[in-house]
Amino acid sequence: MGGYSSEYEISIKSGTIVHRHLNKKHFDSYRVCICPKKWVVLDELEKEHPIDKNDFSTTIMGKKLTFDFVFNVIHGAPGENGSILSYFDLLNIPYSSAPSYQMALTFNKRDCLSIAKNFGIKTATSYYLNKGASYKPKLILKKVGLPCFVKPNKAGSSFGISKVTNQQSFSTAIETAFKEDSEILIESFLDGIEVSVGVIQYKGEVLVLPITEIISENDFFDYEAKYKGKSKEITPAKISPTQKEKVSKAAKHLYQSLQMSGFSRSEFILIKDEPYFLEMNTVPGMTEESILPQQAKQAGISLEELLKDTVDRHFQ
Repeated sequence: MGGYSSEYEISIKSGTIVHRHLNKKHFDSYRVCICPKKWVVLDELEKEHPIDKNDFSTTIMGKKLTFDFVFNVIHGAPGENGSILSYFDLLNIPYSSAPSYQMALTFNKRDCLSIAKNFGIKTATSYYLNKGASYKPKLILKKVGLPCFVKPNKAGSSFGISKVTNQQSFSTAIETAFKEDSEILIESFLDGIEVSVGVIQYKGEVLVLPITEIISENDFFDYEAKYKGKSKEITPAKISPTQKEKVSKAAKHLYQSLQMSGFSRSEFILIKDEPYFLEMNTVPGMTEESILPQQAKQAGISLEELLKDTVDRHFQ
């Protein structure tokens, strides 16, 4: 848990919840904080024990401790972008999320959207911009229209995202997004029903969880809406059987086409009966407020069962 991004605190909350719900009869679990300046294991008294990066071990009370499995709850870098997973691959330590390549691909919204289109999944009209590149607001806005969204290409929890309703605020939105990332994505506004679709591996099958409809009190599903109660999340979503079938099929198709594993939560906008793909989260939040645990509960899967199945799958 932890990480190097703006989602550090959310990841700590997620990691604490996962640690609490890993069945102590089956597993000895430890909280490992991957912090920008240190990697440490936190014991039950909150004392820190340094991680030896040579073999991802620690020493507690004079006894060396190595790990059989890593439950990856790092939102953002280096967990959700796959970089730390390459390190675990070198050490032959299995982990809960998809392989490093798939994680890097889905973390890059621009690349993920490009591949989704190739698999026949609808997306918003978009424009990509790199930091330092010159741009002409009028030409971009002519392509994507107003209102539009300006967002960092590689960031989560809606950090750095702005909804732009006029040309005057466009440059400010771009500056805000560039504070989070050196690449940004400018997308046309999709006016429809926002839904979040969880797809997981459970008991040997790829399972689409009950869909969540998101109704934000704010202008869009931003950080406040996600984590500070400024949204209404309805699970199962109040959508038509046709909408449910189409968006479930699209989410599962994308998960399998990208050769994903572990948990994913894909965001779509439904316009009439057609789902438009926004992004895929491969380390979804695991706090009490988080969507994926709510969806699993609705499907009759407790958090404890979900976590146990995830670990057990790698040792069967």
